[in-house]
Amino acid sequence: MATFFGEVLSVYSRAVEEEDREDEDENEEDVEIRRELEEKRTVHLKWCPEVSQEKLLCSHLIIAAGTNAAGFVSTFILNPARWHPVGWMALWNERNKGSGVLNSPPAPGEPGCVIYQQKEGGAVLICQCTCYVAEDQLFQWTEKLFAGLQKRGLTVTVLSDAPIAEYKTADYLHGRDIPFLCALKTSAYKEVVNSPFLDQPNIVTGLPAAVLCHCEVHGIPAVLYQNYSDVISADSVTMEAYKPALTSTKSVKLEPPSTAILQKFTRGFDVHDNLYT
Repeated sequence: MATFFGEVLSVYSRAVEEEDREDEDENEEDVEIRRELEEKRTVHLKWCPEVSQEKLLCSHLIIAAGTNAAGFVSTFILNPARWHPVGWMALWNERNKGSGVLNSPPAPGEPGCVIYQQKEGGAVLICQCTCYVAEDQLFQWTEKLFAGLQKRGLTVTVLSDAPIAEYKTADYLHGRDIPFLCALKTSAYKEVVNSPFLDQPNIVTGLPAAVLCHCEVHGIPAVLYQNYSDVISADSVTMEAYKPALTSTKSVKLEPPSTAILQKFTRGFDVHDNLYT
């Protein structure tokens, strides 16, 4: 601080001194609680016993994030005769209390992240994620998933759900069919994109954004298809809107829709999708 005569005086902030004192007074119990909480929020990747190699060879990774994205891959792709589960991600947070079991994959119908492999050739993996991944777990999730894969020759496709209320446009979607797809890609992705690009000022957040950022940093070709819908739960029309994203993909074959699986995803939501219940 300078005086009226230009003399420089050293001044200490009492507020800073008090904060430093509080940090020093932090007891061992607080440190232990914080450490236990960090351990509890750790994301775990568990491979099935038959997966023996250190890193899976993979030419195409499809990540389905959200109820309708997961419903689409289950209904149109994951035929049990062609696919089998090879691993899962286990995590716990305030909105996802049941998916932190490391020793066993999520039970059918429970939120979770399950990884499937194509039986013939095994070059394609699908990660079906229906659980909530918190902000402080996104980096862990992406790092651990990609750490288990060979990145050479890898292409990534992300399918993501998004509410139409988050879509920003000047023309109020006049004349536009809902649901609809918008895409983002990394600079390394050179293939055809089968939907319009996401225009400004719209942004992508959460797990899809974390995956796309990871791929951009590591030079992995990746494309994200965000599905904007006016429903908040599983819906057959919203699921089918994902079809253009994978119709030109040679490594994945779209199956005739499974009515039983479609009903499993949509059952129980019709009553709750209105203002009065």
